[in-house]
Amino acid sequence: MDKKKKILVVDDEPDFVEVIKTRLEASGYEVITAPSGKEALDKVASGNPDAVILDILMPGMDGLKVLKKIRSQNKNLPIFIISAFSTEERFKLARELDASGFIIKTGDLGREIENITGALRIADKYKGKERGR
Repeated sequence: MDKKKKILVVDDEPDFVEVIKTRLEASGYEVITAPSGKEALDKVASGNPDAVILDILMPGMDGLKVLKKIRSQNKNLPIFIISAFSTEERFKLARELDASGFIIKTGDLGREIENITGALRIADKYKGKERGR
């Protein structure tokens, strides 16, 4: 039996995190969470996630700083930026920092879960190809 994929969800909105965590676990993922950028970096270092869902707008260390820091240590970890209030400029910066993809918070949690699980399936296929090299 395959080991469950471990997903780190980083967002400072506890209600959103709880709903996403519950839905991802129902889809067969193991989910760890972090409410801040600093805690996210600690969990990437110690939790060895298979992918990260990372909010851009957080107090303290924002998602772009977290993305940059993770990328300086790990170029291959799939990191998906999620945001409700983001500008084209922030998305451009995230692309330059090698984000794996983008998910817009629409308020439609069903669609967001589909987008997240779809992104994770793509990440799995990509990682499989990387391992096969």
